[in-house]
Amino acid sequence: MPSPFTRKTLAFLRALKRNNDREWFRARKADYEQHVRGPMVAVLARLANDFRTFAPELVADPRICLFRIYRDTRFSEDKSPLKTHVAAHFPPRGFPRPEGAGLYFEVAPTWVWIGGGIYMPTTSELQAIREHVASTHPRLHRIVTSTTFRRVIGQLSGDRLTRVPRGYDKTHPAANYLQHKQFLAFREFDAEFAIEDHFYAELVRTFKAIMPLVRFLNEPLRSRSTEAQRTQRFLDFGSPRL
Repeated sequence: MPSPFTRKTLAFLRALKRNNDREWFRARKADYEQHVRGPMVAVLARLANDFRTFAPELVADPRICLFRIYRDTRFSEDKSPLKTHVAAHFPPRGFPRPEGAGLYFEVAPTWVWIGGGIYMPTTSELQAIREHVASTHPRLHRIVTSTTFRRVIGQLSGDRLTRVPRGYDKTHPAANYLQHKQFLAFREFDAEFAIEDHFYAELVRTFKAIMPLVRFLNEPLRSRSTEAQRTQRFLDFGSPRL
């Protein structure tokens, strides 16, 4: 199946990197819509259909998933107005934005990045995940050492502490996993991979390999989110009359 992305996609992104200017972009916005945003929306449409079979709990709606081309420069030293890549993230349904583990991919001038997991968990999210890991670590170990995960992804990645976090014994059997501050699984390719015929098949293959990890990470977060919603309803409406 041909990829929706073409050489014109990569050419536009590379030109944008050289000319990161609003006026330059405004004059070529039609090209962006046709060669960059349009193909990305086409990929999301395919994923929305395929997610039904292996990731029905994730969102694949372009209105939610597709990142804007314009950068938020308010708190950044880099005042470049535009992103030079096109990207989409696929969050779990029923979670407050931007919480929860999900999937993500981007096409940039010199690479394609496909991955998933949780990149910037809040303190409470990380605590919930660590408690989940501590009590169910054999499951996590089976996920990240499975034949599929190792063949497609390789290994679990992400920033880690140098020591086991406070509150856990340093000899805990899951010490290696408890040190994680991020839980990531990803693959990186040259940019030309985006225009190869097997791009979409590999995108789906990669996402399928990551989904068991995403589900594992979301289990404690979904329970926490549900409990928070119940508490909020109680505060809003009071306890039910007996």
